[in-house]
Amino acid sequence: MSFLAWLGIGFVLGAAVLGAVLWRIAPRLMLSERRSPLGLDETVSRIEEAAKAAGWNVQSVLPLEESVKKQGGPEVRPVRLVNLCKGEYSGKILAEDGARLVSVMMPCTISVYQKSDGTVWMGSMNPGLLGRMFGGVVSEVMAGPVAREQARFLASVE
Repeated sequence: MSFLAWLGIGFVLGAAVLGAVLWRIAPRLMLSERRSPLGLDETVSRIEEAAKAAGWNVQSVLPLEESVKKQGGPEVRPVRLVNLCKGEYSGKILAEDGARLVSVMMPCTISVYQKSDGTVWMGSMNPGLLGRMFGGVVSEVMAGPVAREQARFLASVE
């Protein structure tokens, strides 16, 4: 076989391995969770307080387990969706037609949930990575101030 044929095979195999690795690690890069040293309600309260202090609006705190139960689903452990918005940031994104698709991920949501061992955890998207994936104004907003401020909200619990 010629050198070019081996080179082509190597390229295709390398791309396949890289794709498989990215497929495997992408969820852990896009979503993160960290344990809270506090109870569920206190964790939610600390996040709310930190967000409000930074000028964010706490749009709602939804008890997801109640919604599941009302819809005939099984009883699940407590899950609170803390929905946060800051008009200054969302307005920059929503003002551009090309960036409006990101609205499917608005408002910024931090989940606070209890696992089967009774520990409380906080889950969030990685706004920095998300922003860099989209580029433009989404990167400017999400990878910049949103990522920094979300990190402070989560750190306020520790």
